[in-house]
Amino acid sequence: MAGETRQFESPVSERALLFLKALVERYIRDGQPVGSRTLAKDTGLDLSPATVRNVMADLEDLGLLISPHTSAGRVPTAAGYRLFVDSLLTVSPPSARDIASLRSTFVPGMDAKSLVETASNLLSGVTHLAGVVMLPRHERNAFRQIELVPLSDTRVLAILITTEGEVHNRIINTDRRFSPAQLEQSANYLNQMFTGQDINEVRRRLLEDLKRTHENMDQLMMQAAVLAHRVVEDADRKDDCYIAGQTNLMEFGELSSMDRLKQLFEAFNEKREILHILDRCIAADGVQIFIGEESGYALLDDCSVVSTTYRVEGEVVGVLGVIGPTRMDYQRVIPIVDVTARLLAAALRQN
Repeated sequence: MAGETRQFESPVSERALLFLKALVERYIRDGQPVGSRTLAKDTGLDLSPATVRNVMADLEDLGLLISPHTSAGRVPTAAGYRLFVDSLLTVSPPSARDIASLRSTFVPGMDAKSLVETASNLLSGVTHLAGVVMLPRHERNAFRQIELVPLSDTRVLAILITTEGEVHNRIINTDRRFSPAQLEQSANYLNQMFTGQDINEVRRRLLEDLKRTHENMDQLMMQAAVLAHRVVEDADRKDDCYIAGQTNLMEFGELSSMDRLKQLFEAFNEKREILHILDRCIAADGVQIFIGEESGYALLDDCSVVSTTYRVEGEVVGVLGVIGPTRMDYQRVIPIVDVTARLLAAALRQN
């Protein structure tokens, strides 16, 4: 399973893996710390509670389990979930009946935005988590033109215009002064490179350029890329995806504090960081899973993101997935995400 697999210095025995699997499955189901007696019963092994506690202590030493202060039981860490997902999880595809039921949700003749909204509602309704679906690339804003205007000192006004007629202005502080002619040259270069391209693709290409060595890149063009990346990064992307079922997260105790919910709902409303996470899945194959801090977004440290791309005529045009607590039912969620992506792609092809 894709993601940032952790490496452990000490090997995990087969018996310990069996206990880890049983503990994760029990915690996903109940949401309560799991004690040694419960674990011994779940595994069906004739072992003393002391032996079970020793195995759990070993797993804790490996960073796979943690003991909450208020309980003698243990819960999985993000690393524990990662090992569970990568090595211990068995995923079965939905039945033909379930797939037919899911397919019937996509009504023929719906436009792309309606299909995407339907897919996000479907994901949230079936998984009882938050469903998120990016719009197909051809339905999103594209780069039309950028203008760079010198202001006082080292400040530059960057004006980005999209094909939808949206205008995004940003004042950028630079590390040098530019003449109007230099900024015009930079703008011409950027317009020649990116006009008509999807904003997300422009963002990705600029980021790649800035990460590469610039031995063969003119210094002025390099500065143009820096300026363009900063204004493109700031472009409003709220209409690039649909999110449904945010209130489902209120059902999970670990996410239900008012401060946490407020922060999560603000992130869902603003969407920028959520989209950044999904952007990372564009070039990946198969289902991608970010567990806890693997997302790189502190607000989702107690959450997991399960996502995959969807394709039209062999080309990746978007990403969809679900966001929920780290103790989500991965065995059920993963195939639903995968099937929904295939059904959305099929519906878009018929559109």
